[in-house]
Amino acid sequence: MKLSRNFYSRDTETVAKELLGKILIHKTKEGTCKGKIVETEAYFGNDDPASHAYRKKTKRNFLMFENPGKAYVYFCYGNHWLFNIVAKEMKVPGAVLVRAVEPLEGIEIMKKRRGIHELTNLTNGPGKLTKAFSIEKEQNGLDLIESNLFLEDSPEKFEIIKAKRIGISKGKSKLLRFYIKNNKFVSNR
Repeated sequence: MKLSRNFYSRDTETVAKELLGKILIHKTKEGTCKGKIVETEAYFGNDDPASHAYRKKTKRNFLMFENPGKAYVYFCYGNHWLFNIVAKEMKVPGAVLVRAVEPLEGIEIMKKRRGIHELTNLTNGPGKLTKAFSIEKEQNGLDLIESNLFLEDSPEKFEIIKAKRIGISKGKSKLLRFYIKNNKFVSNR
């Protein structure tokens, strides 16, 4: 069952934790790819210096201020796309970076897109998973409730580890990174 708008319309940190274990699905011309989300990071607005929405609304970050449940995809470090999900309470900017997934379906398609065969290295990072799942500029702003890129619920239980976010220069001390304990597809432990 697809996650509803109500799922995303809550506190960003709560959504970041509860996205763990959910199934990311992208239906493309090449086929369907599915993966279990195993690692996320939460980003807020003007109280979070690591967030794109820290200073004000811009052409790049405007989706963080829009309706929850949309894809926020941007180019990072000049070489890969990052997939975020707008998740927040109304009138408050926020998004969750999906850092890693455990591949479940469409694995051969993912391997071809990435040009690698090692399963544990296939989607264990935010740039790796977007390439494997073919998530790029065209998916920016997609409604995850009504498009071919969406998330489904999963009843699996697991222990969640809370840690510092990775690859940021400001707001480093905030424990807003979440991952599934002992999952081999987590980007960094």
